[in-house]
Amino acid sequence: MALNNSHRALGRARTPLLPARRAAAGAGGAAVLGSVLLGTAFTGGAAHANDLALMEDSSSSQSTSAEQAPAADTASTSAESSAETLRRGDSGTSVEQLQSALNDRGADLPVTGFFGSMTEDAVQDVQSSAGIAVDGVVGPDTRAALEGGSGSVDSGSEATISTTSVSTGGASVSTASTSSSGSAIVDKARTAVGTPYSWGGSSLSGMDCSGLVNFAYEAAGIDVPRTSGQIEAQGRSISQSEAQPGDLVTWPGHVAIYAGDGMIIDASGSKQQVVERPIWGNPTGFVTYR
Repeated sequence: MALNNSHRALGRARTPLLPARRAAAGAGGAAVLGSVLLGTAFTGGAAHANDLALMEDSSSSQSTSAEQAPAADTASTSAESSAETLRRGDSGTSVEQLQSALNDRGADLPVTGFFGSMTEDAVQDVQSSAGIAVDGVVGPDTRAALEGGSGSVDSGSEATISTTSVSTGGASVSTASTSSSGSAIVDKARTAVGTPYSWGGSSLSGMDCSGLVNFAYEAAGIDVPRTSGQIEAQGRSISQSEAQPGDLVTWPGHVAIYAGDGMIIDASGSKQQVVERPIWGNPTGFVTYR
């Protein structure tokens, strides 16, 4: 009898574990979904087709990012979730409106809808001129300065060239500036050819794929996100036939700069350096920030 009672007790002890397992599986699924929606840190080497030599330990860091992604979602890094405050890293139509307002005050920003370092610099110039806190964050005081203040942001340019503009998903971009920025991006990227591949790097001492994009786009004064997943998600999707030099070609976990004539410049994990080569494999898409 004692044995039978013991078995029944064990059986009862085991039964509640099944819902717990299901709950754990559901939580894990939610974490993975959060990471897909938000992107993970340094996804530039997460799943590099044809470039399998990207840091093998990236899987552990991605797992951590995936588990933390829902918290980031709650914090809301998207400009869409906050009509009152905008800051570096935000994106969306609110950032496009901010960039247009900054341009009205003399800045020279491509209206990309992404709040990066150059947009932050322009915001800080407005704040400094208005005599308010210079923190790069667009709150009520900064909005008031933009909407009612006078003066202009120092754009570092003595002349403005008027050209025909074309619509790019709600933003107006000059056709002449698009061409010149594309040349600037490609020329800058070519100066990095031969630079060693370095996970998380973005300088001539070493860079990864998204680091190269940031390095080259800075030369054209265009803000882009830091990771390949964010770059692909926040750029404007275009067809391969629409791609111009300076636009971007994407693969799962990898991004390259389109150089024209079927060529790209990218920081290759397998070759362990920045190279210029033909488009390889099957890209998942083409995106532009211009």
